[in-house]
Amino acid sequence: MTFAATIRSDAVRQAADAWRRQTFLRRFYTALGIGSLLVAMCTAMWFADEANAGHFFDRLPHILDFLSWLVPKDWNDVWRALFDITSPHDKGSQEFNFPLGRVYLWGGFYLPEYFELMLTTLNVALVSTFIGFVFAVPFSFIAARNLTPSPVLRLVVKRFMELLRAFPEIVIAGLFAAILSTGPVAAIIAIGLHSIGALGKLFYEINENIDMRAEEGLRAVGANWFERVRFAGLPQVLPNFMSYTLLRIEINVRISTIIGAVGGGGIGEELKLSISRGFGTKTLALVLLLFTTIFLVDQFSAWLRRKLVGEQAFMMGA
Repeated sequence: MTFAATIRSDAVRQAADAWRRQTFLRRFYTALGIGSLLVAMCTAMWFADEANAGHFFDRLPHILDFLSWLVPKDWNDVWRALFDITSPHDKGSQEFNFPLGRVYLWGGFYLPEYFELMLTTLNVALVSTFIGFVFAVPFSFIAARNLTPSPVLRLVVKRFMELLRAFPEIVIAGLFAAILSTGPVAAIIAIGLHSIGALGKLFYEINENIDMRAEEGLRAVGANWFERVRFAGLPQVLPNFMSYTLLRIEINVRISTIIGAVGGGGIGEELKLSISRGFGTKTLALVLLLFTTIFLVDQFSAWLRRKLVGEQAFMMGA
């Protein structure tokens, strides 16, 4: 009895020692990782400060200067700028020339300038996402291991999609802007090409997890590859395809705003000009419109995705 108790005591002591060693190692590696991250971050900030012409750390105390000019003297001017209403503070300068941006549709009815620019940005996002969806769907079925037996064909399509998403949209937009000149067309091509690569990867990963029994049944009765994809694969994955496409629209709205700031048209270009000129009222109006639009797009796409894939999919993801 005593011998058995001694053995159990030794086993408990060894287990406790092993747990303490494991805990010590875990804490040591965690501290080492955090310390390495802090060193890397401080080194990067030091390098950025040396490379920055304005000296980042020297200018850091003046960060609130930016916020000071951003605050308008009259908050009602934000709404006037948003809806192109004449401001009582207009002295003929470009800072308060709100009515000059009106886009007249018929008679005295007009579309406010910033709403028209926001529609351009949304149009770029929607068209580029549509382009990405149209090309990503067939590429995803070709790249799927369980649907395309040819490894060479799968490899070529996968590498092609990787190439499309390897470069940031802003780089592709700069290339096409040099060829086609600045404007929404270059932005649509850039975001569309990147969307093909991004959606294609998501889509073919979905395709590789489909139930193959329907495909095997069609294969047994002599259906060709297109028929098997159309009637066995596509019905299973289409709701998830649409869900990811809606998510991509949210991303592309933000990206089209960024590309607009470098000549892609839309609200991003006007926002960049407003900030560079120090027009605080116009900047706040643009930010307010942009935030509201992105919020509404996010909420609508989330609601629509729940309708497509079911509420239980979101609960499982949570």
